[in-house]
This record gives sequence, C-alpha cells and structure tokens, in this order.
Amino acid sequence: MLTYNTFVTELALLSQFNVSDPNFLSNVPSCLDYAQNRINRELNLLTTVSTNSTLATTSGVRTLSLTTINANVVENVNIITPAGTTNPELGVRNPLVIADKSFIDWVYGSSTTKAVPTSFAMLDNQTIVLGPWPDAAYTVEVVGTYWPVSLSAGNQTTWISTYLPDLLLAAAMVQMSGFMKNFGSQSDDPKMSQSWEAQFITLRDSAGVEDARRKFSSTGWSTDLPNAYNPART
Repeated sequence: MLTYNTFVTELALLSQFNVSDPNFLSNVPSCLDYAQNRINRELNLLTTVSTNSTLATTSGVRTLSLTTINANVVENVNIITPAGTTNPELGVRNPLVIADKSFIDWVYGSSTTKAVPTSFAMLDNQTIVLGPWPDAAYTVEVVGTYWPVSLSAGNQTTWISTYLPDLLLAAAMVQMSGFMKNFGSQSDDPKMSQSWEAQFITLRDSAGVEDARRKFSSTGWSTDLPNAYNPART
C-alpha cells in the first residue's frame, strides 16, 4: 500500500532524485496524472463502476447532457418511473436499450410520439439521445465508469495506491524516465523507459486478470485464476 507521501519517497528512490529536489517535485503531479490515467484507461477496474441518479429528462426534449456527472464511459441507462420519483430505490428501473442514432432518428423522429423512453444512443461523449421523446420529467440513472479522485497531498490514499501500488509506481517511472532522459535519446540510456514500460505491461496484465476475477468474468465466467492447474469448469 502507498500513501501520497510514501509514493513520492519511493519515486525519488527509484529515480535517484533527492526527495526535496524542486525539479523532481515539480514533475510529481505529471507522473501521477500519467500513471493514473493509463491505469484507468487500460484497465476497466470494477472499483470505477458507479451510478448517478442526479439527472432528469425534460418533457419534449430528446437529448440529455451528461456534463455535470463526469461519466467516463456510459454502460447502462435506466429511466425511473413513475415520473417525479427521485430515488431509484422507490421507483421502477426501466433499462434503456442501446441503439444507433440513425435508428432513433428513423423510429422516433418526431416529438408527437412522446412516451417513456425505451432506447438511447450516444450523440457525443457527453450527450445521449432518447427515444421516444420523454413525455415527462423522469429521473435518469446512469451506470458507468467514473474516474476516482487523484492521489495527492490532500488525498493520501486511493484504491489504486492501496491495491495496485506496484503498478502505480511502474507507470510513474515510465513518465519519470522521459523526464530524466529523453525517451529516444541514444546518448543516455535508451532502454530505461522501455524497461519500465515492459514492467508496467506485465503488472497491468496481472491486475487485469485479478479484476476479471472480481467481476466473475475470469476462466469459465468464474472467480478462478486462469492457469493450467485450475482449468475452467464445464
């Protein structure tokens, strides 16, 4: 497990910087951004999946902005009925079917067919299109991945720093290698960043297997570790 303070200390040791070096400290935020962004993008971690039910449709308006909820990837959308129910647990979840925008335009091209939406399409990364057009103000529950708050001096621990500390350090060292020595420089140590990149990939893949087990999507759709001594159940 790493805290922000121990992360900074370990990163300084691995990169052979003095932990109080202002040049080193100025690059720590960039290292963290690089490391955490890569881990969040390349691993669909179960811990990043969450729900948000703060949005609501507007009668006669078929688009819904997701800007305020900061969803990274939308996985499911539920319409809560009856209209006006703000707590999904007190209403009925009506899962929407993902569709192509052209289908929604073709089938639900007019507001004259207003009803409880049954389908949605992504208009852009922060806007969904509903079909049919909503006939009332319905609470919308968005299920998806939401990137967690970054590790920082004011946020000493995160899920990644607690459960994937080795991966966090390896990813940070890829970026730190570029800061210390140009990634492509042949006069310094051209293999340094590549070595840390290889280490990151090895650790990333093992973390991916572990998270697949958490999701019951490992070997045989189970929590089993995939290896020759633990074959899939049939």
